[in-house]
Amino acid sequence: MLNKGYPTDWLSQLKQRNNIVSIIGKYIHLEKKGSKYWACCPFHNEKTPSFTVSEEDGFFYCFGCKESGDVISFVQKYESCDFTQAVEILAKQANMEIPEFKGEKDVVEKKQTRERLLNLLDSTYKHYMKNLYLPQAKPAQEYIKQRGFTRRELEDFKIGYSLNWNELIEELRRLGYTYKEMLDAGVAQCKNNHYYDVMAERLVFPIFNSFGECVGFSARVLGKTDYAKYKNTAETLVFQKGKVVFGINVVKALKQREGLKSIIIVEGQIDVIAMHRAGFKNTVACMGTALTKENAKEIKKLSPNVILCFDGDEAGIKATTRSIDILKEEGVNALIVPLPDKHDPDEIIKEKGVEFMANLINNAMPVTDYLLSIELNKYDISQADQKGKYTRSALEIISKLDSNSAEDAYLDKVREITTIPIDILRRDLNNIKNKKPINVEKVDTNVLTSRENGNIRAIRFILGSLIFHKAYVNKLIDYNKLLPKYKDIIDLANKNLPISAFYDYFDVDNYPILKDCLGMDFTQYQNNAEQYFNECLWLIANQRLIDEQSELTEKFKTCQDRQERTEIVTKLNALNKAIREKKLEEFYVRDK
Repeated sequence: MLNKGYPTDWLSQLKQRNNIVSIIGKYIHLEKKGSKYWACCPFHNEKTPSFTVSEEDGFFYCFGCKESGDVISFVQKYESCDFTQAVEILAKQANMEIPEFKGEKDVVEKKQTRERLLNLLDSTYKHYMKNLYLPQAKPAQEYIKQRGFTRRELEDFKIGYSLNWNELIEELRRLGYTYKEMLDAGVAQCKNNHYYDVMAERLVFPIFNSFGECVGFSARVLGKTDYAKYKNTAETLVFQKGKVVFGINVVKALKQREGLKSIIIVEGQIDVIAMHRAGFKNTVACMGTALTKENAKEIKKLSPNVILCFDGDEAGIKATTRSIDILKEEGVNALIVPLPDKHDPDEIIKEKGVEFMANLINNAMPVTDYLLSIELNKYDISQADQKGKYTRSALEIISKLDSNSAEDAYLDKVREITTIPIDILRRDLNNIKNKKPINVEKVDTNVLTSRENGNIRAIRFILGSLIFHKAYVNKLIDYNKLLPKYKDIIDLANKNLPISAFYDYFDVDNYPILKDCLGMDFTQYQNNAEQYFNECLWLIANQRLIDEQSELTEKFKTCQDRQERTEIVTKLNALNKAIREKKLEEFYVRDK
């Protein structure tokens, strides 16, 4: 059984103190139907709710993507954190003291290393912040004044300054950190046996995860240099560039205070701060212009609605079009703010004012409108060949829409631009759609089931019935004898613990048959569940009896002892009778 590092009775108490419906209800909207709560799954894109929460059993299950778990694993999956972090979140909420972590050696060591690195990074950003107000930080102070940063913004984003190449290293050594820990945290590098501050003489922007933990830094050079203008922390145990979102902690706090309708994504840290100063406090930035799937998932946790507001240059346009596909794949609704050529949000606010930026955001374009406008800018449609190329590109974009009514609206727009008759546009659109490969989203599960080993289906149903303590379960059967391979599951089911306890004892995500059992839909058997259970029992028992029969037959062929041969024949006769009469006595519980 799984060692999760905490006493199972304490984990059970933790889950009792954190009602699964209340906790999940803080993240997503749940609607009660019958004995369960339903919602659209937060772990995959869907329009019809298939995500269920059972308050009685203390676990959730999605019939769409098959995700399942208890309240701890929900927090773990939704917050993209590890098990111990999820436990800490719930323990804090329930005001429970956390016992000493006693997991497997490598897990304990990794946890201790992570905590040590986070403490080092916490000390580092606080040290940088103090530096910002020293006389030696004049270059940073002048830059801040030039940018118009207020004291509030400096505090909200914990902005700091690295004075020189050595000063941070000396401070961290004084605090008891080793050179190796500095290297592992990404705050130092070594050259010619000399350790130095990676962010030396730069304005420093700490990067926080959604839990408010500093995981790395991005820093801007202030003077002329041959080095890159911005530098980010290298990949570490706690910092992966493609997974972090600058400002996510501030926006999460905003959601908790006031709620959140949408999130604005810009390109850089300076733009985030400028937008916050202008009142657009729901703004974040990815590390670089490239938005990743992990970024999209992180952002979707706070809001399914995004406004892309990248720079108005070629790189910004390319980043926008790439981001549109990623957001769509992750089920995030996107609107686009096309900024004037070669301008970023900070420049727009300074030159045009807050009202102008607010107007741009309020009139953000739907994705299809934006993509069609980008294509139109590429061609001179007064030229016949250019008009044809634009029309082809526009129809490719329209072909990706989900409904005929949406297609018709955009075909009208293309007709107005190109003057090409609507019936010709519709014919060409159909040709494009018909040439595309069919997107098979749903798999016929009946076909898969018919190819599946029938014994596995029967085992699943028996185990599922035991786990959920179904009334029709035959109490006479010794299920460990019938299914010795699944003794661990059967033993736990016999303890009459809450269903959620299985997530304490097992790594359910990596135990497919148990995951299937915990997500079993019994409603399809409600009219004949007992009959089907008994059929499953006999199917497995019959196979076991036949296997035993084959073994004895082979043994009889080589046996030389007369008495032993007689005993084998007696056993074979009994087995033949049990198989013929479908008797299960062989698997009955024996008195000890």
